[in-house]
Amino acid sequence: MSADENKVVVYSTNSCPWCVKAKEYLTSLNVPFLPVDVGADKEAAREVVEKTRQRGVPVVKVGERYIVGFDQDAIKSALKENNLI
Repeated sequence: MSADENKVVVYSTNSCPWCVKAKEYLTSLNVPFLPVDVGADKEAAREVVEKTRQRGVPVVKVGERYIVGFDQDAIKSALKENNLI
């Protein structure tokens, strides 16, 4: 499944502890997501910077909304808005 087809995408790197927390949080809510390693996928990294104007990770995309950093309240709100929880 591509990032365009998936409702929830987590853009992260292998060395990011907050990325792990974001993925664990989504898993705890039983929300399927597509993990994208922007350290290995330079095209995905470029797209995220283009969309968010930020270089930090994690970036959680829910529907059309990009959430930079592990902001549990913003993620939960976006999931509810998209009827995913």
